[in-house]
Amino acid sequence: MKPPVPKRVLFVCIGNCCRSQMAEGFARRHGSGIITAESAGLAPAGVVVQETILTMAEKNIDLTGHFSKPLDLTTVNSFDLLVNMSGYPLPAGIRIPVLEWLIPDPIGHPDPVYREVRDQIEALVKGLVAEMRQDQG
Repeated sequence: MKPPVPKRVLFVCIGNCCRSQMAEGFARRHGSGIITAESAGLAPAGVVVQETILTMAEKNIDLTGHFSKPLDLTTVNSFDLLVNMSGYPLPAGIRIPVLEWLIPDPIGHPDPVYREVRDQIEALVKGLVAEMRQDQG
């Protein structure tokens, strides 16, 4: 019997500098063999903000080499699932399943807000991984 093929999951937020980067990091950590994770932004900020990098480092996840990327409408439908954390409607033409996660944007807020958002995202990613693991099992 062949091992299950990991599901390709794209995490999307506004700037791809915080929430979706956190989700990608947690999916890679907790979903190894279950999820192949990437992230993108509706309006990429150009950088991953320092607060995101530091907050994730507290969980021993290194995002220092990450950068913000745009949502690529030419490749988005090659994913198995898109998780939208932007709070905004997605562009037309997306034909894959979409999960909507209502997670506040911590940009411009103090460190405790980043930690709350990080922990909320980690819990949601763990739940998604558990669900996908069960579907594969």
